[in-house]
Amino acid sequence: MSEDRQREILVGETDDGSDLHLPVVELLTGRGFVTGKSGSGKSNTASVIAEELLEAGFPLLIVDTDGEYYGLKEEYEMLHAGADEECDIQIGPEHAEQMATLALEENVPIILDVSGYLDEEVADELLRETARQLFVKEKKLKKPFLLVVEEVHEYIPEGGGGGETGKLLIKIGKRGRKHGLGILGISQRPADVKKDFITQANWLVWHRLTWDNDTKVVGRIIDTEYSELVSELNDGQAFVQTDWNEVDVRKIQFRRKRTFDAGATPGLDDFERPELKSVSDALVGDLQDISERKEREENRIIELENELEKKEKRIETLEDELENARDISNAAKQMADALSNPSMVQTQLPEGGGEETRRLHEEIVELERECEVLEDDLEAREQELAEAEEDVETLEALLESRAETIDQLRTENERLRRRVSELEREQSPTDEATETGSESPEPAEGGPEPIVQADGDEIEFGYVSIDDGAGPAEIIVANERREFVELLETVGIAGDVRAASERSRCSFETASQIVAELTREGPLGTATLAPRVERSPVAVQSLLSELCSESVLEREEGRRYVLAETVRSKLTLVEGRR
Repeated sequence: MSEDRQREILVGETDDGSDLHLPVVELLTGRGFVTGKSGSGKSNTASVIAEELLEAGFPLLIVDTDGEYYGLKEEYEMLHAGADEECDIQIGPEHAEQMATLALEENVPIILDVSGYLDEEVADELLRETARQLFVKEKKLKKPFLLVVEEVHEYIPEGGGGGETGKLLIKIGKRGRKHGLGILGISQRPADVKKDFITQANWLVWHRLTWDNDTKVVGRIIDTEYSELVSELNDGQAFVQTDWNEVDVRKIQFRRKRTFDAGATPGLDDFERPELKSVSDALVGDLQDISERKEREENRIIELENELEKKEKRIETLEDELENARDISNAAKQMADALSNPSMVQTQLPEGGGEETRRLHEEIVELERECEVLEDDLEAREQELAEAEEDVETLEALLESRAETIDQLRTENERLRRRVSELEREQSPTDEATETGSESPEPAEGGPEPIVQADGDEIEFGYVSIDDGAGPAEIIVANERREFVELLETVGIAGDVRAASERSRCSFETASQIVAELTREGPLGTATLAPRVERSPVAVQSLLSELCSESVLEREEGRRYVLAETVRSKLTLVEGRR
């Protein structure tokens, strides 16, 4: 085992005064969920975990929705990126790949502050593209890294409508661990968070909750007794639930964070903002180059569009002038033709009007010269119009070329995305099946031998009455899962089992298998059942709680579960004998 895998961080102390240490690798690569109402200490807990990871030299990326994490820069050199001027650099979605490169390849801790974006779609795209780049790069690097997301219910709400960003975060929660990418979701309303995300978490922190809908979630995930206990927690106290510890639930007092509390509610007293550490100019310079390059491209497009507009207006002016010139030329030609017509001149000239004839002849000559000048001017204007049209064609070709290039890049990007998805499906088919909630196949023939009674009869399934001298009793024997499901239908509790499985986000087959295990062996605990059905203890505990609420199971002392008396009374018939 490597040194990093053995490392732990101190975050608080247990109810009996012992220090609480959490394993670094489980935090960096696992699926975490921290919840609690406002003021209960959930953001302080996230900051404490961040401080300890940074202190140990492990980078992370925090998606800050309220601008409350920049206080970490009081002690740690972090890149604060967002839309506000107080950030180290103002960024947009075009910086997403560089953000992932800095975090994973250059070990730069990042606060991705999305609180300052006026356009929510820009902030959503920035988070989505950054998370996508982290996921893609981690498939190659496989480096332990934690993505922290505040107000996670805004991206993966229980009622749906999370969009592409929510789907990507769910994907990271399901598949990021095998690549080294962990995720920590933080929310003050667990009832508003998609239950698939919560039940997949392998470490959970429950701070004080008081709303009924929220405390019901606690009862379903931990146990009904904690529905009331969670509302009585003090500030900073929480119930901690982890898969890697034999103790199911521990009551913890988290320590106060060391760095400046940028998320504290403003009061009447003045406070002095501490001096914050800054990142290197070279790092900010690389990001500014991306912004400047995009700005230059946008400005060049605006220039081309303005120039094209000017050319179009110039063409309209030239066309008007050309039309006027043609009208004048036509009028001059008509007058010249009329004056040069002998019959017309004869009818208009007075008798003996030799002097008048000469004057008219001179006017005709002058008009012909004017016609020639107008024709030359018309030809020049036509030439200028042709040149302007060529300029317009050049500009249009340039814009069309840029548009084609953009379309080609988008097409290639989409092709690469599809190819990545295909490779992921080819490389990890079993992971896909497990992550979509598929259960193990039904046992093949040749499984466990049937139980044989003392009289030699073989019992396939069900309860059989016996008399040991102290009165009638019943024993339970096993059968294949298909026949067991049929028995649930026969005795009328299949609907209750199915309802419990739907609320717990477990499959009906998993719920039936758990009921079968309890039917076969009697009282069992969560730790025993979880590996048998190949689900996490958190998911199994949630299912057991729902089965109890449907009166299918009852809980005994020692946190063990057994079939409810009403169910046991129904299972009195033996299904068949061999």
